[in-house]
Amino acid sequence: MSISVIVPVFNGEKTVKETIKSILNQTFTNIEVIIINDGSTDTTLEIIENIPDSRIKIFSYPNAGLSASRNRGIFQAKREYISFIDADDLWTPDKLESQWQALQSNPQAAVAYSWTDYIDESSKFIKSGRRIKVNGDAFDKLLITNFLENGSNPLIRQEALKIGGFDETLFAAEDIDMWLRLAANYDFVCVEKPQILYRISTTSMSTNLKRQEAASLKVIERGFSYPKAEKLQHLKKQSLSHLYQYLTFKAIEAPPQQRQTMTAVYFWWNWIKNNPAIAKNKRVVIIAVLKIIFPQLFERVTQLKVALM
Repeated sequence: MSISVIVPVFNGEKTVKETIKSILNQTFTNIEVIIINDGSTDTTLEIIENIPDSRIKIFSYPNAGLSASRNRGIFQAKREYISFIDADDLWTPDKLESQWQALQSNPQAAVAYSWTDYIDESSKFIKSGRRIKVNGDAFDKLLITNFLENGSNPLIRQEALKIGGFDETLFAAEDIDMWLRLAANYDFVCVEKPQILYRISTTSMSTNLKRQEAASLKVIERGFSYPKAEKLQHLKKQSLSHLYQYLTFKAIEAPPQQRQTMTAVYFWWNWIKNNPAIAKNKRVVIIAVLKIIFPQLFERVTQLKVALM
């Protein structure tokens, strides 16, 4: 048994070497590393060409975006299992082996996923991700929230990808769109430990959250149109609430030059509208409003806490 690891990269000179190192250092060694150079204009290609490992295969194409790069990687993949990792994320050394073992122990499942921790631009721990455990039918849980959290997470049986590749028309939410299609047809299995280190950086923050909203709403509508969702329509408001909660905090956490107060208020209002119970939690409401209106105050408080630690 062997695994194809697909690495889409565009101008990733600052992080791609560390990402590839985390792949090559996996305890599961029977892998091919398919690097899709998506029209990089920096030193990315030079960096990856100078990594001496016969398992690496490099393919360069004109720039076409993340979904197209992943699909190009799928086309080139020759192994029984596929995993994706973005060129600024990292894996713990046992990630592939643990997920592969989980699929061996659960032959009815086609997707194994792990938990995520978040790191900064220096690869230092920031915070833990959600610790959501789902084994078996994951479709209803994914309709509500993307508990896989990112595209660098799952290990997938190649045969399951007959459902089709990533939607290249989506500006965002292409990951959850793929996971929903997989969950509509196959079982999932959870590896109960954090194995994906997802990098948060100021440059990776979305500068167009309204476009992200539009893509996410399209994916939600698509998900609830599947035959499997026929009896799950009551979950739609919960799904929308989770989306707008995410977008609210994304807007709040954006760097000052990208922050859009009115957009944050709009997201916050839709969060409340789709989950009126939130409005009863005065502490959550007050904190969210203050963060939107007085972001500098919270930044200074955070900096003070760090200085006192």
